[in-house]
Amino acid sequence: MTQQLNSTPGAELNSLPYVPYLAYNGTKPTGGNSLTENLNVFYESGDIAWMLASTALVLLMIPGVGFFYSGLARRKSALSLIWLSVMAIAVTSVQWWLWGYSLTFSHKAGLFIGAMDNAGFHNVLGQPSVGSARIPDLMFAVYQGMFAAITVALAVGAVAERGRMLPAVVFMFVWSTLVYDPIACWTWNPSGWVYKLGGLDFAGGTPVHISSGSAALAYCYVMGKRTGYATQALNYRPHNVTHIVIGTVFLWVGWFGFNAGSALSANLRAIMAAVVTNLAACSSAITWCLIDYRLEGKWSTVGFCSGIVAGLVAITPGSGYVPAWAAVVFGVCSGIGCNLATQFKYRVRADDALDIFAVHGVGGLIGNLCTGLFAADYIAHLDGFTQIRGGWVNRHWIQLAIQLADSSAGMAYSFVVSLLILITISFLGRFIPSLRLRVTPEEEERGIDDVEIGEFAYDYVEIRREVKPRDPAHDVSRIFEEDEDEGASQRSHSQATMMNNAEKGGAREESYHMQMLNRDGTDPYSFHGGGIGTAS
Repeated sequence: MTQQLNSTPGAELNSLPYVPYLAYNGTKPTGGNSLTENLNVFYESGDIAWMLASTALVLLMIPGVGFFYSGLARRKSALSLIWLSVMAIAVTSVQWWLWGYSLTFSHKAGLFIGAMDNAGFHNVLGQPSVGSARIPDLMFAVYQGMFAAITVALAVGAVAERGRMLPAVVFMFVWSTLVYDPIACWTWNPSGWVYKLGGLDFAGGTPVHISSGSAALAYCYVMGKRTGYATQALNYRPHNVTHIVIGTVFLWVGWFGFNAGSALSANLRAIMAAVVTNLAACSSAITWCLIDYRLEGKWSTVGFCSGIVAGLVAITPGSGYVPAWAAVVFGVCSGIGCNLATQFKYRVRADDALDIFAVHGVGGLIGNLCTGLFAADYIAHLDGFTQIRGGWVNRHWIQLAIQLADSSAGMAYSFVVSLLILITISFLGRFIPSLRLRVTPEEEERGIDDVEIGEFAYDYVEIRREVKPRDPAHDVSRIFEEDEDEGASQRSHSQATMMNNAEKGGAREESYHMQMLNRDGTDPYSFHGGGIGTAS
């Protein structure tokens, strides 16, 4: 084949089954007439395939956020946090289609916000995107829509255990329009002021993490503290560490599409972004665990997962700019900084139940500043065309100040505008009860899942399972009969199966004695336990 190609290159190349790559001719806003032109010739199919995969990976992260938040909360509010995360996808996707994409990535954008020329995805088709000429507008729009959705999902975790769902949904829509879209525009749109200033933010240090962390802090202030704050009543452990691990895995895997996908094509820069993403996460997790072990003498699983997320957050803005060795520095700094920042909420008297500001707000700030130190021109140019002056490793000293200005502006803007949005919703809640930001103390005691969702993450939670010799005091049949009085629907399938097996096993000398919780959180056998899995 090689000899044939060398002898008759024109004829043989034309016979090969591939779409030739051509430079975009700039004829129409849509890229051309798809009825008479093949718009695919302007793009490499490998780039499109990688970006479609990255879009799916980022989408996977959003339910991961829900599982992570759910596991950290108490059982009675677990499902509401998963619901908020998946609802963020729906609400933000509609907003993104209506005008979000146009306000952020319009070809006619100004220094702070875009125009409305692409509202409703008008003319969003085959023209090269403002993000990269390697992918079309339509591909860039759906990919960046996932970024907008996960940012909203991160922010609304602040409603944990006392916030109503409808005001949170309203906040999602308004906040993405007034906060996320402007910050993303000035950061990533070539017309934006941070972009023109030379700010380096590869995948969302300020638009995603600092903005969501600041919004969460504002939400905590306006909504107020949970009942029993700063008392023994809220001295509980995360109710489901398995959910936390599952959420972390979703985030860890999806973050490869989040960071490596931000190269916007399949190239060496994307590979390096994947390498540093994993290294930062791992080094941060080790650091966080070592700090917790020094303080508590325990190798915390929750601490490991928190460290993973902190490292992923920190490396996000620098993932397409820094070499592999720098990722370890990112991880160590974020592991230490975010761990210590979890105590910040007590100093500012904010009931940030899920430490969103500590991990995302502070983690994003650490990542932005480290990018100003370690950004390298030769890493950015791995895609073949990006040119930057770099950070301190390139002796470009002013870059750190630019990164600080970007971070400060994003944090202040998100916090102040979020406060205004929430105060407005709270004011309207005086006249429209369904817009009240938080539930009543009685409803809070019952749990958000019961009050707002009407469904539960788990119908029942087994408190204790003991194997004891059969005797009259622990007769399974007696327990079964008592439970029948409570109603058959109050047992899980696994519990009923175990009881039936115990009744039928006459030849067996042992049986299960179980303690259970009813759906309403009460214990039919008056067992009073503490810690994980209690009635609270």
